[in-house]
Amino acid sequence: MRRDPRENVQQLYPLAEAQGGYFTAAQARQSGYTYSQQHFHVARGNWLRVDRGIFRLCNFPPHEQEDLIRLSLWSRTQQGRPQVVVSHETALVLHELSDVLPAKIHLTAPPGFRKPTPPGCVLHCAALTAVDVEERAGYRATTPLRTLLDVADSPLSQEHLDRAVTEALERGMVRREVLETAWRTSPARQRLAQALAAAGRAMELQR
Repeated sequence: MRRDPRENVQQLYPLAEAQGGYFTAAQARQSGYTYSQQHFHVARGNWLRVDRGIFRLCNFPPHEQEDLIRLSLWSRTQQGRPQVVVSHETALVLHELSDVLPAKIHLTAPPGFRKPTPPGCVLHCAALTAVDVEERAGYRATTPLRTLLDVADSPLSQEHLDRAVTEALERGMVRREVLETAWRTSPARQRLAQALAAAGRAMELQR
């Protein structure tokens, strides 16, 4: 018996809604849409094809982080598992730490990730653990702690690092003792020590 098309919509829409209106061809297939039906909805203007195997509901309102959602969907494995995590300077922006304005989107992928880096992105390689990552609507980002450790070991200016550490401490996003003892390379340790000292001076001035 032919399936009622409304059942397909009922399965696909909540999934797309959680991803800012975006979804993959595999997700559409799992929701009941055959490939010929997918082509039909693109041709009718119901869906917008934004990349290979990635669609967007045309009437869905814009999402503030659409580019990050698309990149998360782009990175999925054949089993549908997203691989990249928003990190470094881009994660600083998400956490509203410092006033850095990165020219490119920074992503961290696991070792062995083979897809070519998309235009406008910087791809880092690291084996992140569950404690390093937090879930967002349609994508994942590094936690404030992991983000600070990453940018301390990056070319980010010391001024921006100082400000990011100060703001994170003032807002209770990280604890000083954790930053002092967390694993990092020697140059990053020195940069974080300088940032913690700057944060201490800033907090003294506020008293």
